[in-house]
Amino acid sequence: MTSETMHWINDEEERNWDGPITLRNPHIPKLKEDVLYHLNLSDKANDLPAMFGDVKFVCFGGSPKRMEKFAQFMVGQLNEKIPAGMTLSDISHGSDRYVLYKVGPVLSVSHGMGIPSLSIVFHEVLKMLYHADCKDVKFFRLGTSGGLGLEPGTVVITDAAVDGLLRPYMEVATLGMILQHPAFLDRDLCEQLQEIGTKNQQYETVIGKTMCTYDFYEGQARLDGAFCDFTEEDKMAFLKRIHDRGVLNIEMESLCFAAMAHRAAVKSAIICCTIVDRLKSDQITASHETLEEWQERPQKIVAKFIRKQLGIE
Repeated sequence: MTSETMHWINDEEERNWDGPITLRNPHIPKLKEDVLYHLNLSDKANDLPAMFGDVKFVCFGGSPKRMEKFAQFMVGQLNEKIPAGMTLSDISHGSDRYVLYKVGPVLSVSHGMGIPSLSIVFHEVLKMLYHADCKDVKFFRLGTSGGLGLEPGTVVITDAAVDGLLRPYMEVATLGMILQHPAFLDRDLCEQLQEIGTKNQQYETVIGKTMCTYDFYEGQARLDGAFCDFTEEDKMAFLKRIHDRGVLNIEMESLCFAAMAHRAAVKSAIICCTIVDRLKSDQITASHETLEEWQERPQKIVAKFIRKQLGIE
């Protein structure tokens, strides 16, 4: 296979960003059964349109516990009523990889840590929504990150995701070739979220670049890993250089999230709270209670956005 035969993966034809979820894979309709293995679902074993046909918002976060708590939070935010004796249920309980909760039109999904883990669940959530005939769906990644020159607790909304070389695309080795998938995000959605965030005077909400790395230590210029081949001076020069080029925070999923959402023509946003200023420290020293409050900030902003979209006062 030549690179020309795969060019369609990276083309930029006009797509319907508010239309039904579509898959850029001609092989899916040919499957007798599409098994979403890591979600413990299937288009034949489960009535996906009945289960998920009303989904309008998908919220991803790394930790299963965090996304369970977010789902519980959304029950109150959406005025949902859970019958007496019943509780929220992890729809993917038959799998030990991810959690999946549904609260009205909102899905709360864990994605694990790093690009590979996020990529797997992103594929399967997209296919699930495709089989459920969903349309006009928005995706959000809610998380934490290391900040650059920002007070810990600051919320960063990503307007551009870049890799460790500051390139705005994700590279994927496919059939012996390197394919580059642009990592674009919806600017209007970013600005709507920032407007909501700035109404809270207890912390700052900013828009900027996010650098996405493939590891937590060396790729993020930390001095406290098991291996380190650079000096503190090297580290500071690098962090200051990328900060001067607009990078406000560093994490491990944004590039994949933005690239895959763009390929799928799904409007998306990445909103993370910083938990350390990497220009001052590598280690996270805030208390557990403080970290819990910080990581709820992106959740509350997105919850307010969802309430507004649904017309809930």
